Amino acid sequence: MRLIATFAAILAAAGMAAAQDVPPPPPPIHPPGQIGAPAGTGAWPAIAEARRDSSGYTIYRPNVLPREALPLVLWGNGACSDNGLSASHFLREVASHGYIVIANGNPRREYAADQSANAAPPAVMPAAAPPPPPTHDETSVAQLLGAIAWAQRANARPGDPLHGRIDLRRIAVMGHSCGGLQALAAAADPRVSTVMAFDSGVYVRAGSGRSGVAITKEDLLRLHTPVAYILGGPGDIAYPNGMDDFARIEHVPVFVGNLPVGHGGTFRVPNGGDWARVAVAWLDWQLKHSPAGRAWFDGADCRLCTTYGWTVQRKRLSQVP
Repeated sequence: MRLIATFAAILAAAGMAAAQDVPPPPPPIHPPGQIGAPAGTGAWPAIAEARRDSSGYTIYRPNVLPREALPLVLWGNGACSDNGLSASHFLREVASHGYIVIANGNPRREYAADQSANAAPPAVMPAAAPPPPPTHDETSVAQLLGAIAWAQRANARPGDPLHGRIDLRRIAVMGHSCGGLQALAAAADPRVSTVMAFDSGVYVRAGSGRSGVAITKEDLLRLHTPVAYILGGPGDIAYPNGMDDFARIEHVPVFVGNLPVGHGGTFRVPNGGDWARVAVAWLDWQLKHSPAGRAWFDGADCRLCTTYGWTVQRKRLSQVP
């Protein structure tokens, strides 16, 4: 009897260990319709939206669309996750300034805005933590670029709220961390006009991170547009990768800005914080040729050059119209 009890205890312990190894199920996908209230500080408060015809994507757009067609922004989530709501505060803010945003991933879980994140960054960030072990990417570069085809269909479909409202000649790709790698890989597509990588960069040592995005340092030569890296300072685990990318890129205009807030950036600050303000300024410059947007990045006294906490480096920006 004692042997049987011991054997049963071993089986029970093995079962508990196996259960601990099984990841929890993902949050359910939001049903079709508007998600949350309109938000953002731009002229057109924006909504997040789940649509029956957009499986695998989450749409952000002005709640009341302006008459003119708007540039298209493709977004890759941190961890390449299948959750298009993971940066919802940031993406509503971007869309509110007159952009149609398609986030990679189904609309699953929205995080509450972190009011405490409004505090000033610490003077010294802790050293970057080692990357977690590799995991399977829930979204892909092909999926990210596939959003262009979805936008083409919506743009051409009479009766669609987005009919005629998307300017497919002006397309940006952006992303956070693993999603930033997706954006850098997708930026080789000739339809793309500019790219932004937040807290991201191609691994200095191939295969040393958690992402499965197939991109190497040699692929940086395929970039054909202006590119911006926004990093969280030395405490950002992506800092060495992003700074190495910047050092290598010589053939296209490139900007790198650092604010010592770490790898998480300011995505969960209400309205996306500094990361959103910088994103809007860059998009306004690159896609709308805004002098005010340009002033954030170019010139000896550029706005980020003179903003407390920020450090910037630039190459060939004066060549951008």
